Amino acid sequence: MIQKDVLVIGGGAAGFFAAINIAEANPNLKVAILERGKEVLTKVKVSGGGRCNVTHAEFIPQELVLNYPRGEKELLGPFHQFMTGDTIEWFEKRGVALKIEDDGRMFPITDSSQTIIDCFLKEVKKHKVEVLTNHSVKSIEKSGDIFEIETTQGVFQSKKVLVATGSNPKIWQLLEGLGHSIANPVPSLFTFNIKDERIKNIPGVVVNNVSVKVLDSDLESSGPLLVTHWGLSAPAILKLSAFGALEFAKKNYKFQIEINFIKMSFEDCVENLKNLKQRLAKKTVFKFAQFDVPKRLWHQLVLAIGIDNETRWADMNKEQLEALAAQLTQAVFRVDGKSTFKEEFVTAGGIDLKEVNFKTFESKLIPHLYFAGEVLNIDAVTGGFNFQNAWTSAFIAAKNIVK
Repeated sequence: MIQKDVLVIGGGAAGFFAAINIAEANPNLKVAILERGKEVLTKVKVSGGGRCNVTHAEFIPQELVLNYPRGEKELLGPFHQFMTGDTIEWFEKRGVALKIEDDGRMFPITDSSQTIIDCFLKEVKKHKVEVLTNHSVKSIEKSGDIFEIETTQGVFQSKKVLVATGSNPKIWQLLEGLGHSIANPVPSLFTFNIKDERIKNIPGVVVNNVSVKVLDSDLESSGPLLVTHWGLSAPAILKLSAFGALEFAKKNYKFQIEINFIKMSFEDCVENLKNLKQRLAKKTVFKFAQFDVPKRLWHQLVLAIGIDNETRWADMNKEQLEALAAQLTQAVFRVDGKSTFKEEFVTAGGIDLKEVNFKTFESKLIPHLYFAGEVLNIDAVTGGFNFQNAWTSAFIAAKNIVK
């Protein structure tokens, strides 16, 4: 039987952040991290395309919470305790400077996730946190004031436990055994699989600002759009995937979307096209892209209305102008399935938020059991928001564990 003061289950971002803050606040505590795999911080390594999107440059709690389809209401109080600015300060104090990109995402100035990993490994060593790999948790039990955690390598006892395992069905099952309710997990951040002649041969095309809505629903979003080999991605799609996670799962990822490539009404677009017909009468419609639409996409939308690449603007009739306006402002695509966004796995689902005290991140059902990160039914859109939830929840849990 191995005795510890605090056991942290999960060797990811939230687990390390919590363990470091606990050990730093009270150096006398024996703190250990239990990680089921042979390596720690593997998700940090691949996040942000290997650069680690640490947080997002949003400094108003009321605005920050709008990026969480699940957890918006619950995170408002915690973000008043530990916010983006606190994250930046925490890392800078430990020698990791962050930079803000044009879209608000924040990365280490080295553009390498290894910088964050090295920082964490240095801090756990400095504060004598024991990191135990290949310790897959088999059972969690509580007798009186003592937790007993059995792993594949032995049995541990501790008065306080923090669970930071992310979306781990096995741990959720063990927590259900202790009396917690689990919201069934479904994928949250994913790209849309679409087979359509209009985008089939133009992967890599980016449209900077589109609006997308899901037909027969209230879901809509806007932002950049990327054509991929499998369909569509980038923030306009990823925002929809997060906010529509539960609805899309029910539809088995088969539904239709309508895209406005130029964020203009159909009627205004028709008027603009009539003006182009006068102004560019002798030029071919196919050759000269309009409305800042990328040339390769413009070609496909023009061909989709059934005219050839020699048709001049002067030859366009009313029906053709309206058909082109519809392609530009009301293009319908059928989604048939999803793909993982890069190597980042984010799910909606986890511990029911009604069973957690968000002032402390302690279980309302089991004293001295704490949670941090995506083990809770909290998830966010892409852009550093999931990590900010990890830092905030881990910091507040750590602060209350050492009280």
